[in-house]
Amino acid sequence: MYQKNHLASRLRAASAGRDADVFARLPDGGQISFGALFAGAERMAAALVDCGVQPGDRVAVQVAKTIEAIQLYLGTVMAGAIFLPLNTAYTTSEVGYFLGDATPRVVVCDPDRASDIAGIAGKARLLTLDAAGRGSLRDLADRQGGFDPVTRAPGDLAAILYTSGTTGRSKGAMLSHANLASNSETLREYWRFTADDVLIHALPIFHTHGLFVATNVALLAGAQVVFLPGFDADAILEAMPLATAMMGVPTFYTRLLAEKRLTRDRAANMRLFISGSAPLLVDTHEQWEARTGHRILERYGMTETNMSTSNPYDGERRAGTVGFPLPGVEARVMAEGREVAQGEIGVLEVRGPNVFQGYWQMPEKTAEELKPDGWFITGDLARIDEDGYVIIVGREKDLIITGGFNVYPKEIESLIDDLPDVRESAVIGVPHPDFGEGVVAVVVPENPKLEPETITAALAGQLARFKQPKQVLLVDELPRNTMGKVQKKALREAYKDLFAG
Repeated sequence: MYQKNHLASRLRAASAGRDADVFARLPDGGQISFGALFAGAERMAAALVDCGVQPGDRVAVQVAKTIEAIQLYLGTVMAGAIFLPLNTAYTTSEVGYFLGDATPRVVVCDPDRASDIAGIAGKARLLTLDAAGRGSLRDLADRQGGFDPVTRAPGDLAAILYTSGTTGRSKGAMLSHANLASNSETLREYWRFTADDVLIHALPIFHTHGLFVATNVALLAGAQVVFLPGFDADAILEAMPLATAMMGVPTFYTRLLAEKRLTRDRAANMRLFISGSAPLLVDTHEQWEARTGHRILERYGMTETNMSTSNPYDGERRAGTVGFPLPGVEARVMAEGREVAQGEIGVLEVRGPNVFQGYWQMPEKTAEELKPDGWFITGDLARIDEDGYVIIVGREKDLIITGGFNVYPKEIESLIDDLPDVRESAVIGVPHPDFGEGVVAVVVPENPKLEPETITAALAGQLARFKQPKQVLLVDELPRNTMGKVQKKALREAYKDLFAG
């Protein structure tokens, strides 16, 4: 069954001989073994093939976080197909674009959304999977037998994850078997994960962090996970005395710090707390260390690269930095076609086996951001200090990262500008103690009677919750340069303390 170049085979081989060992402890007190996990994944693979899925076909998935959803991910890869996870908060309109662009063979959604998704699924076979792991997909899978993974080459695609810049259409980042396997293996070694670990898994699995980092690393290490459907402070604190590691976003840490039960004694069995997907404030670092005795390990990655840098496991975990390039990964800071001097700011570029294969059906965009020699232009402004630590200082474009999720201002601005009584708008991200960045809409009204609540209500049905502005500010005019371009940097500076305290 094991194939050197096949992601699912490598994940399965890591737990060979341990079929009876527990992989996941579930919220209801149940457990699932490594053997049962992969047996279910094989049935999922067989079910997909029964639906006509062939190697290279896309399988689009918008479902709740369950063990069955993990088995669907593994089964998709086993079948040689391409896994396409979609944020559960996306509206039908948003999902419609992804399905139209990726043209999946199979679409899997929650039964409650099936009627809406059916109207945009095109020729795809529509199956369902609910928050209890039941649905038409599970019924079909339960009738299947075993399955041997389809042979794949290292560069064959295992997944497409949609990302975007601040303008234009969303881009499907194409990730190969080798991209995902190599990065997971590097992280397992760098963060010292072994079969003795118990990882608190509270991250979503439609995102790189929860799916390709937390899940893959745990499987490759043969580690156990406490599998939670989402962030739950009580459940995490309850699990902590028996766990050894947790991966989270800054929001996890700020919310846990608000809990009196977070103490050194409760965290005594833990060896590692990891944070990523958004910047972690220095204050959060310091508070966490004071409360628990643990220094959070912050790392840096993107959809297109998975993880590229990390603070060290041993050595100083420096607040305000994202550490060093991972083994096998190169990083450089460029400006005007040259590498800048140490300490100078420029655009961060990375190269390594983790870097994606390009953007789905967008060769021109791929050529703009992925150089022929393998260097990927991240679009993040950074500098590297005298000790080699990478420091992200901003973004070349205006992408907002809130709670670990990407928000693209142009999408929101277009909706606001189309509203009656609105002259123009600018959407920015400013520091937020809970979410890393908070989405703020700065609006110039055409009608002085326009209220912020009117704009908020109008956006509610058109955008996923995480994209909706946390505040709408009405102003007389937007700041502009001599060329008439709106100066978002000035807006971010003006409202940087909006959520302070």
